[in-house]
Amino acid sequence: MNHAFRTIVLLGGGAVAGLALALGIETGVGRTAVNADVIAPPPPVAVTRAAPADAAQLQLSFAPVARRAAPAVVNVYSARVNRDRATLMDDPFFRQFFGGGAPQPRVEQSLGSGVLVQADGLIVTNNHVVTGADEILVALADRRQYKAKLVFADAKSDLALLRIDTKGAKLPVIRLGDSDRAEVGDVVLAVGNPFGVGQTVTHGIVSAVARTGVGVSDYQFFIQTDAAINPGNSGGALLDLHGDLVGINSAIYSRSGGSNGIGFAIPANIVRVFLAAAGSGKLVTGWIGAEGETVTADSARLAGLDRPGGVLVTAVSPGSPAAAAGIRVGDVLTAIDGKDVADPGMLRYRIATQGVGTRMEVSLLRGGRIEHVALTLAKPPETPPRALTTIGGDNLLSGVTVGNLSPAFAQELGAGLPEHGVVVTAIGAGAPAARFGYLQPGDIVEAVNGRVVGSVAAVGEAVQGGVPSVRINRGGQRQECGVVQGQLACRS
Repeated sequence: MNHAFRTIVLLGGGAVAGLALALGIETGVGRTAVNADVIAPPPPVAVTRAAPADAAQLQLSFAPVARRAAPAVVNVYSARVNRDRATLMDDPFFRQFFGGGAPQPRVEQSLGSGVLVQADGLIVTNNHVVTGADEILVALADRRQYKAKLVFADAKSDLALLRIDTKGAKLPVIRLGDSDRAEVGDVVLAVGNPFGVGQTVTHGIVSAVARTGVGVSDYQFFIQTDAAINPGNSGGALLDLHGDLVGINSAIYSRSGGSNGIGFAIPANIVRVFLAAAGSGKLVTGWIGAEGETVTADSARLAGLDRPGGVLVTAVSPGSPAAAAGIRVGDVLTAIDGKDVADPGMLRYRIATQGVGTRMEVSLLRGGRIEHVALTLAKPPETPPRALTTIGGDNLLSGVTVGNLSPAFAQELGAGLPEHGVVVTAIGAGAPAARFGYLQPGDIVEAVNGRVVGSVAAVGEAVQGGVPSVRINRGGQRQECGVVQGQLACRS
């Protein structure tokens, strides 16, 4: 495959035709209560999966499922003022040469979809559909329109919660399903508003249930489907044949911008955690206090595994739930509550779908034997304090803001960062790192001038007298940058 032409397309956006939005958004990002029955997982259902047995069964219709679910899928229109243009036209130079009238900022309009999850008007959509919006308008399937208020959003999960004032009217809703029950080959329906043509239902199958490395959200765990989804489908529903929500459609792999049969949905179990967090105004997931790396062929052989798989524990925080359960460095975590854990991304997902205080059973391999231990997820601590500091002076780190990582700060920043060390959080516009591009937010500073640093204070001491070299870790890839004979050089 020629990867040069492959790209991930977020499914919100595109011009909105024939809809005027008078700007003036209502925002209320913060706390909002979601009813407990909305968040509660559905009861277990015994499912018998069978291929069609005859021609009559092939003529069965998805119409009852679509008819039941479609009224709870809405169109989401958003608009924002391009204030950069307004600022530019305020400049006397531009006004002299391009006219002296009042500046006319451009209004950018886009569209997406959303799912009603509570009858009084709570709607889940993608964060990228509404981020930066000055006004949000929701249109129901029956053409009723409401102004929407953004009440909670989380960029890491790429989810947002909207509220519309129904004046007491009860709206149809879609029940959250258990996305962990989805299996490859299950038939699913995608409902949304592709390209603004109007509500559309497409069908396909679940192509994969544990797709990682997509780069759409920090949880890095998606349901993949070949159901046709396109720009405008973002925030729409991926349904099972019971009409329950399996996921929120979010992105596609595409060379053209249209559907190529590779779509990704945020699992409903992540949506459930997001809704539960709306009451506190902050999405905080559980913490076990164990870090690890993917088991390779070599480490699998040393651990006595017949194939690579699982997470090799490389660090256990003192006083953490993992430490209390007796998990040790060198253990291989293989499952949580009986569900396989293939890599660190899947481990984070299994933990993220459970709340603080949840008791879990962890299966691990130790000394060639499988053992089972129980632990209770805790709230991630912010120890040490982040102590955000901008480095001064004339050196390679000048203008770079760094902070101490902790379990809480690492979870807040996302992207699978380690729970300890020094992280780059921002780079000033005039900083050497901004001009030459050898640092970016999320990089871990491991050493300065050949001196290993584990805290912001250690970095401050190491930069005294200049910084001829710095070693960083970016997603497991290490790079050392330094000044050699007056020239900047970086090597892996």
